[in-house]
Amino acid sequence: MRRFYGEETAAPEIRALFDRLWPLWQVDTCAPRLRPDWTPENRTLGQCSITAFLVQDLLGGKVYGVPLPDGSVHCFNEALGCVFDLTSAQFGDEKLDYENRPEQSREVHFADAGKRARYELLKARLLAAMEKEV
Repeated sequence: MRRFYGEETAAPEIRALFDRLWPLWQVDTCAPRLRPDWTPENRTLGQCSITAFLVQDLLGGKVYGVPLPDGSVHCFNEALGCVFDLTSAQFGDEKLDYENRPEQSREVHFADAGKRARYELLKARLLAAMEKEV
């Protein structure tokens, strides 16, 4: 069973990062407008931009976005020669168009102080989890 878009061709570091992030995605890192729908079973809901920019910090590459019908943008990554979306599970069986992919700007996304705070929280959790692994 695929857990995220691009998993089949993802580098081992990407799959390992997904496994590290899984328990760290929580309701407090979910986008506020989506929190009523967040569940432990759907933990990637509302985590896309903060996750994509955190992945960029760790693995480099670029962050792209899929325009959604509601006017928002769903973020995903291209790094280590792979296109992947660690938070794609939130869409269930819906297929996103990863071909129409404008590059996303950290400055634009983090102009929202709340989003920046959620990113910092997720980053702190990930770094703490990684320190425990050493």
